[in-house]
Amino acid sequence: MTGRVAGKKALVTGAAQGLGAAAAWYLAREGARVLLSDLNEAGAAQIAAAINSELGPGTAAAIRHDVTSEADWIATIEYARVTLGGLSILVNNAGIVLTGSIEDLTLEQWRRGMAVNVDSVFLGTRHALPLMRENQPGSIVNLSSIAGLIASHNFANYNASKAAVWLLTKSIALHCAKQGWDIRCNSIHPAFIKTSILQDLVGDRDEATVMAKLARQVPLGRLGESADVAHAIVYLASDESRFMTGAELKLDGGISAM
Repeated sequence: MTGRVAGKKALVTGAAQGLGAAAAWYLAREGARVLLSDLNEAGAAQIAAAINSELGPGTAAAIRHDVTSEADWIATIEYARVTLGGLSILVNNAGIVLTGSIEDLTLEQWRRGMAVNVDSVFLGTRHALPLMRENQPGSIVNLSSIAGLIASHNFANYNASKAAVWLLTKSIALHCAKQGWDIRCNSIHPAFIKTSILQDLVGDRDEATVMAKLARQVPLGRLGESADVAHAIVYLASDESRFMTGAELKLDGGISAM
């Protein structure tokens, strides 16, 4: 690794597994100190311990964090101030997938999906910005989805929530730019990435059959890996992308090009 984010201080939500864990690993290996947050505190702590074992004590820390709770966000940002000494990178990764058409979903399910996928980005950014202003240059990376740009009949909540993240990202970017802050905000839009969330969609069907079917929908002919997204997060978090803000980075194997 080459220290692409050396000296930076990062908070990654939903970091106990999947894309969040991969992002924490890659940011740490490129020189950042990382705070991993998750409802699954034990899982986040396990990843943080592994990072510290490889890269040295104090590289990573973990905290229990309900991203739908404003009180938890306030506590987590304060923990970042104390533990990391500030914050220059915020990765809003935590999210859930709720399948169902507009007629299938209950109001409770709709609100839950919006709370986890959208409210978390609003709350996190709102409470992180004061600390990030003290640690410029800064970068906010929001995990949207290709489903935020391309709709499906049975992803009403996921389509809507990830589309909201897409445009909220642009509003945040323009706000920071107008204030004259060196804080950027961009969104990432993955397609099918091999994580536990994708496996959850398999249900009681044959996993190999489902995965092969999904891969056939991708022009590149394969599913994405967590590392594909983690590399993009490192780029957006680093000073290599200092002139990139309010943009969307599609990691979809060519799906949106069709």
